[in-house]
Amino acid sequence: MKIKTGLILSAGFGKRVQPITDNLPKPLIVYKNQTLLENTINFLIKLKIDKIKINVFYLKEKIVSFIEDKNFPANIEIVDDGETILGTGGGILSLINRSDEDDVLVINPDTIWDESYLNSISAMEKIYFEKKIKNILLVVNNSSCFDKRFNGDFEIKNNILFKEKINNFKYTGCQIFNKDIISHKQLNYFPISEIWDTLLRENKLYGHEHTGEFKHLTDYEIYEKLFI
Repeated sequence: MKIKTGLILSAGFGKRVQPITDNLPKPLIVYKNQTLLENTINFLIKLKIDKIKINVFYLKEKIVSFIEDKNFPANIEIVDDGETILGTGGGILSLINRSDEDDVLVINPDTIWDESYLNSISAMEKIYFEKKIKNILLVVNNSSCFDKRFNGDFEIKNNILFKEKINNFKYTGCQIFNKDIISHKQLNYFPISEIWDTLLRENKLYGHEHTGEFKHLTDYEIYEKLFI
């Protein structure tokens, strides 16, 4: 089994990176001669993802023009989130509603995806299908993070994620899940953490650790350190 569809979340305001994002959507910020969005699309192509869907909202016309101009060698569909921002959960639901696949890979372009992630995501995919689970998040130990200012999101043991008072693993911005765990939600604003919290209470939130360095455009402070 293999994941065939990748969903890229590109609708956010990018407020923590202002003033860069006052006139530029965050996915179009340039890192080492290519935009974050371009890097993510190329990464999904390396993963041999067949279909790519990208949601847009803030400064959507700039992302649409960028995709049209680049003419990527991939089957890309842009999904407009509509009149109001949907958040991470609503954005994923909007994209999944346009997919004919039950299992999808969701990815955030804020992370600098490089080839070190290819094996990690392949391993995550293998666990997902072998264990016949409906979700799995790619996480990384705080010690591997470029940005060490914040505590982690989870702890992990035997591929099960849970929370303690102090957590040592951060979510990388990549997950695989089945549409069944979100299809009951209404298409409006909600964070994906609402879905995670339900799964955490049932001990059904799964994870896999990536051991390489994790670089993520958190805010303007990191922008100055990584991008300038």
